[in-house]
Amino acid sequence: MPVYEVDGKLIEKEGHKYLKEALEFPDYYGENLDALYDCLCEMGGEIHFSNVSHVKECILDTFDDARKVNKNLIIEFI
Repeated sequence: MPVYEVDGKLIEKEGHKYLKEALEFPDYYGENLDALYDCLCEMGGEIHFSNVSHVKECILDTFDDARKVNKNLIIEFI
């Protein structure tokens, strides 16, 4: 199972471009919340999410919503 390290400070600074790289999303990733949700629902693995306080609530909600739907995705907010 792949493990991804995601830093909220870098999301705050670089947004979807950082998420695309950190989570190894495909080139066609649309860099919006709908595309984020779709990609999270299709992937498997574990995401360790640090510096959560730097991330907009809508992005955190998207991660949480995808985690509820995708049983192959584990997200730890630290």
